[in-house]
Order: sequence, then C-alpha cells, then structure tokens
Amino acid sequence: MYKKIKIESNIVNLRIVENAIDETTNEIGITQDNYGKVLVSTLEAVNNAIIHGNKSNPEKIVDIEIAFKSNNLKIKITDEGIGFRPEEIKDPTMPENLEALNGRGIFLMSHLADKIRYSKRGNRVTITFNNIIS
Repeated sequence: MYKKIKIESNIVNLRIVENAIDETTNEIGITQDNYGKVLVSTLEAVNNAIIHGNKSNPEKIVDIEIAFKSNNLKIKITDEGIGFRPEEIKDPTMPENLEALNGRGIFLMSHLADKIRYSKRGNRVTITFNNIIS
C-alpha cells in the first residue's frame, strides 16, 4: 500500500494529513496504541516541515509519502526548506532546556517511532514503525 500527498504549507492542512493517516491505519488494521504513535509522530513532523522548514510559506509544498509493506509502515515528510542538523537540537529533558520552546517534537518522535532518519540536507525525515500490526 502506498499513498502520496502534497499540501501547501498552511497549518490547517494538517487535517488532510490526519485523514490520510486515519484511512491508512484503518486499511491496515493497527491497534489503537500504534495508531496514536503514528498520528502524533506524523503530525509533529509535518508541523515542523510547515513551520520550521517552509516558514509557513503557502507557496512551498510539503510532500508526505506513506508506505506499508511486510508489516512495516514508513512515512516520509519532505519540505522545501534549507534543512537542519538534528544533532544540533538540544535535549528538552535537560534542566537547562526545560523552558525552551523548540526541540520537544523531535524528541517525542524519536521515542514513539522505531526509527527516525533524516536526509543529509535535513529537509526530509523518514519515520519507521516496525511490526505495526500486532
């Protein structure tokens, strides 16, 4: 199963992504726990792409690819921004970063998914969920 979505960089378009996740997870029949992990991780990544990657410029597009194969779900989110270096994001659980406004989403995604991989440029993230159907 494979789906590809393109959205303009407007936060209201998160609803389109949420609907695609709902459809996909219903089709493949995953548990409620796994649904929550997939939904939160995907929406966080798309939100980051819209706000941080594309700077909320509605002329820039966010591409979302959803692929399910051999009980693994992979979701790729690509923006048109200049990218970033994930290793430079500070750990939000450290005392000196507790009040920081950024960095929590990446931390959350890394704990919900089985694997997170960023492109070299830093404008694409691939989120992988293994053995998604219990």
